[in-house]
Amino acid sequence: MKITFFHVACLVVFCLLGDSQGGSLRKNFYRKTCPQAEQIVQTKIQQHVSTRPELPAKLIRMHFHDCFVRGCDGSVLLNSTSNNQAEKDAIPNLSLSGFDVIDDIKEAVEAKCPGVVSCADIVALAARDAFNKPMWEVLTGRRDGTVSLIGDVLANIPAPFFNFTQLKQSFANKKLTVHDLVVLSGGHTIGIGHCNLFSNRLFNFTGKGDQDPSLNPTYAAFLKTKCQGLSDTTTAVDMDPNSSENFDSDYYSILLQNKGLFQSDAALLTTKESKNIVKELVKQNKFFTEFAQSMKRMGAIEVLSGSAGEIRRKCSVVNS
Repeated sequence: MKITFFHVACLVVFCLLGDSQGGSLRKNFYRKTCPQAEQIVQTKIQQHVSTRPELPAKLIRMHFHDCFVRGCDGSVLLNSTSNNQAEKDAIPNLSLSGFDVIDDIKEAVEAKCPGVVSCADIVALAARDAFNKPMWEVLTGRRDGTVSLIGDVLANIPAPFFNFTQLKQSFANKKLTVHDLVVLSGGHTIGIGHCNLFSNRLFNFTGKGDQDPSLNPTYAAFLKTKCQGLSDTTTAVDMDPNSSENFDSDYYSILLQNKGLFQSDAALLTTKESKNIVKELVKQNKFFTEFAQSMKRMGAIEVLSGSAGEIRRKCSVVNS
């Protein structure tokens, strides 16, 4: 299967650089302390992706889930302990994978430069370098957090059934604009969505056994041939039925045909402001340019720097 960019399994979310957010990140942060760091990450991730083409999706999703909860601090990588349930064990994170890849990269970097490169930076670099043609810049200098709480996840990650008001508020909480919301939702141009995350739109939208009237009827009929019902948690379908293996602007074209898979996709058409942005992003070059900028901003959410946090020796546990 040809993968020109990446699969994305759920919403991608994001944030604008605030005055105190991301200001400490810079190009080539490890130029003097570990000059080979970024090359090691790139080489390692490309080796993994060559045999596991689903990894780009896994890693971009991991990056999002890390950044949107407690900022981009590697907290999503921490394992639960006997006295603390970590982010990993929250329902939205149970389907995350690729932790083994991050651990492998970390081991290689540690062998070259012990205690220098953060797990948070590795996650950000790996998400970018997993693609055939990286499209955004990754500034480095993040430090790793020491706190990971299961309760933080549902409180911070927008759900695929959110309406526009809920989405906008979630993003506003992270200093995210509506423009970034629409741009980064374009990640759904490739990848899959599981039936249980949208089947209410097919079988029981208002609790009366009805169908979401905003969903294209022909598309809904097709989806009903795939999903077995509200309790179907195993079946998955392409989020972009037209070009599911290509990262392009087709997501916006199908959205305007009312073929957005999730309720949160359809929500982008419910206000004039967001719908106008959707129309602009149908132009592929415009989408690529804006996506790169929004991904860079997402990677700067509430980063730790200076003496905050630590540089973990192992990504799944805090230093003792």
